[in-house]
Amino acid sequence: MKPIQYLITAALIGTGSLAAAECATDDAVAQFVADFTANTPTPALVPDGDMEDALCTQGKLVEALSEKWGPVIGYKAGLTSDAAQDRFGVTEPVMGVLYRDMMEEDGATVANWGSRPLFEADLILVVGDEAINEATDSTQVMQHVSAIHPFIELPDLAYAEGEPVTGVTLTAMGVAAKKGVLGAEIAVEDAQATHDALGAMQVQLSAADGEVLADVPGASVLGHPANAVIWLLSKGVTLKPGDMVSVGSFGPLVPPAKGKGGASVQYIGLPGDPSVSVTFD
Repeated sequence: MKPIQYLITAALIGTGSLAAAECATDDAVAQFVADFTANTPTPALVPDGDMEDALCTQGKLVEALSEKWGPVIGYKAGLTSDAAQDRFGVTEPVMGVLYRDMMEEDGATVANWGSRPLFEADLILVVGDEAINEATDSTQVMQHVSAIHPFIELPDLAYAEGEPVTGVTLTAMGVAAKKGVLGAEIAVEDAQATHDALGAMQVQLSAADGEVLADVPGASVLGHPANAVIWLLSKGVTLKPGDMVSVGSFGPLVPPAKGKGGASVQYIGLPGDPSVSVTFD
């Protein structure tokens, strides 16, 4: 995967909008990167722009952040629920990337990861082979997924108070990707059984003291978590073996204070009811 050439150029060429897109200036992107990596509230990128402007800006941002956080290792779909789309005024998900050095191991202690830090229950699919790019439904996607990981994403909305947080400004900033806690790999040995379990599971997000913060079905993400892959493919993404796909949030974005010192996610209905946890310092 080439970090700066991932889906952005393909998406803009596909819409015929590459020449018309008005990226944020190099100075604006540099300021955002400096603030974002220092956990400092920052001005919104392309607040008066459209989605083409946002994708063009994200392309610049990916290039800059990959120099700090390592290569792009996958993609993320955000705003994958109706409620999230309504909240941010969009009619479809938004897209970003995952970086190698944003990943923490299960049970990690994480401190001060943003100026507007949040956490959410998520899930990672690992691409098994390039035939996934021909998939047209969730069942076909899972035939080309080699593994899944429990995943707690730790995004940072970053924009200063009063700055607009919309589908455009979220896309421009890479959908707030900052850190994530990756649970143990679960190999996909029976694609159909795993597909069915993902659709039927309950995803339970809990605070450190056991309080349940969210309890939602797997189908809350686009009808099935694997449909996040279908959506990304529809936007020009080409996946390669080993790529990770973050499918989006099961339930709400939650501020760290509500975690009371940490969080855990359990995937009830997957084999062994696997889980992943994080401690907040």
